[in-house]
Amino acid sequence: DSRMWSGLVNSFIIAFAVIAVSLPLGLAGAFLVSRLDSRYNTLIYGIMVSPLLTPGIILGISTLIFWREAGVSGGLFTAAIAQASYISSYTMLMFMARLERQDISLEEAAKDLGASHLQVFRRITMPFLKPTILTASVIALLQSIENYNTTIFSIGGDHTLVTEIGSRMRFGLSPAVNVIGIIFVVITIVCAALYVIFREREKARAAAIAG
Repeated sequence: DSRMWSGLVNSFIIAFAVIAVSLPLGLAGAFLVSRLDSRYNTLIYGIMVSPLLTPGIILGISTLIFWREAGVSGGLFTAAIAQASYISSYTMLMFMARLERQDISLEEAAKDLGASHLQVFRRITMPFLKPTILTASVIALLQSIENYNTTIFSIGGDHTLVTEIGSRMRFGLSPAVNVIGIIFVVITIVCAALYVIFREREKARAAAIAG
């Protein structure tokens, strides 16, 4: 089914673009809220998470209208931007939760020893945030691929796998849709099982080293 395959390819193109945009934005927002000592932190935090409370239809339509005024028609680019506008809020919350557990004294000690801000970020902060970066990437990937409301109103004449399935559902169920559903369920179960297995192995390895 050529349209299904092209929709799947478009879904992954958009998803990787969303990861590339939402992770830096989320990390920047997390640093701004976590490290900025200001009485306006609550207001800034509310603005940062407001896209999560905005309906996907509004995000998609507003993105399409904005970029159309700039001469950019609806397509994969506008769909990626529309998705990243709220997925970056998810990544920001994940980075904030991780940064709250970081020992700031390590960064201060490194600066006292002559390290630059870039060196502190690269050698101390980034290794500490590595697990969250991987988790946020997976969450952003899944959020992007399964998104329908925002994508359908911002993608213009292009399509993703989800929007193609949605358009076909209006004419009733088909074997192709059923098979795709089963495949995704199986992939999800396999990935979850592998994650649990590798995590338990890492715990056992850490326990053995500690013992």
